[in-house]
Amino acid sequence: MILIKKAMLDNMAKIKKQGDGTLAQLSEAQLLWQPDQNSNSIEILVKHLEGNIRSRSTDFLTTDGEKANRVRDDEFRSDYASKEAIIACWEAAWRQFFAQVNNLSDDDFDREVSLKGATLSVTEALVTQIVHYSGHIGQMMYIGKLVMQDDWQTLSIPKVQ
Repeated sequence: MILIKKAMLDNMAKIKKQGDGTLAQLSEAQLLWQPDQNSNSIEILVKHLEGNIRSRSTDFLTTDGEKANRVRDDEFRSDYASKEAIIACWEAAWRQFFAQVNNLSDDDFDREVSLKGATLSVTEALVTQIVHYSGHIGQMMYIGKLVMQDDWQTLSIPKVQ
């Protein structure tokens, strides 16, 4: 396995773990909470991540990463029935992301793919995904801290008291 592939998989596993820790700590109501009407809840962020991963990962090497059948605006509508449904969506998305990267051969990293009509190397396309997903998981953690306040269990190195 080439070093870049291993680094991507290892770092995304760490980032996913932070999202897992956020989802585990919060109640269903907290997952649906929005800081204001123009902000996203964790539920909406999970839906958006799933939609993005599904679009980018489906036929990754042969079709544009922005699929014509993706209805991005629907990702920003709250419609999950339960915490379990949110977690199921989260897990399905990550299975697809990790399968996408794991299925790449070393030679695939030298290939070019299309994203929104632009040509990128496979490495560039994956780094774009990783940056996007990391940002949203950071938002999830911040929302978790807002709603949990002093009860929030840190997901990184705790502050020295």
